[in-house]
Amino acid sequence: MIVARPAEQEVVPVTLLASPVEASLSLDFARDARSGRTVLAASAQQPPLRVVRAFTLPDGAALVHLHNVSGGLLGGDRLSLSVNAGAGANVQLTTTGATRIYRPRADAAETTQSNEIRIARNALVEYLPDAIIPFAGARFLQRTSVTLEPGAGLFWWEILAPGREAREEVFEYERVEMKTEIAADGRLIAAEHIRLEPRIRSLTSPARLGAYRYWATFYICRAGLAAGEWLAAEGALREVAREWTRPGETLWGISTLASDGLIARGLALHGRDVLPGLHALWRTAKLLLYDREAIPPRKVN
Repeated sequence: MIVARPAEQEVVPVTLLASPVEASLSLDFARDARSGRTVLAASAQQPPLRVVRAFTLPDGAALVHLHNVSGGLLGGDRLSLSVNAGAGANVQLTTTGATRIYRPRADAAETTQSNEIRIARNALVEYLPDAIIPFAGARFLQRTSVTLEPGAGLFWWEILAPGREAREEVFEYERVEMKTEIAADGRLIAAEHIRLEPRIRSLTSPARLGAYRYWATFYICRAGLAAGEWLAAEGALREVAREWTRPGETLWGISTLASDGLIARGLALHGRDVLPGLHALWRTAKLLLYDREAIPPRKVN
């Protein structure tokens, strides 16, 4: 049974009686040797996570929309996403809307999301979700593990909103924690652990977000590229970052990983300024690394 969740606009306090859910979504993609297109070869779904079908993009990639039919996550909910991209597969994943993390009951555990992504030789996964919106009092933990075989590529971004700004909820969540590990050809190239607790450590401190409210992280990886190629990519993406940086409104920066990739960081005062910067960086990186145009995912409801 799918438990109905409250819509964001409701004013009822979120002291809900709904039981926590454990949901999982497992997706296996394969490249069709005859057509060259990527297909969703197998899937296993446990509501409220759901995928309806895979769409074929003009470059042969498979586009999949990740649905959470409950509308949001409550305290104690445990969700897991597993993605396997087979050799040569080209996969694009997006969400159908923002991920809303509701206020939990006082005795509820934190909300958890686990992501495990395996990208086989010469495959590519593009994960391009909408923002995570933690409501007042929310507690959220996300763990992400990505493994890339030789030649495998990754475009992965995350956007964290300050809360429901229309309700004047800005940095009123209790805790957001994100743990990310990326390995390429058996080597750990990125390990990150971020823990944000606005009530304990103010996010408006100049040492943290300062005057900005939105935060974005964008990993750009391809296993096996030479150091010189990454140096050239870093220079090109730095130019894009400069073009989209407007002090007081948006800041963008680029750093190289230990090997096989780059990371872009963005801060923005307004949510509307985040996606244009991410798309500009993505377009440039896709051309540099794959000599192909980035195809923004079309949204479905």
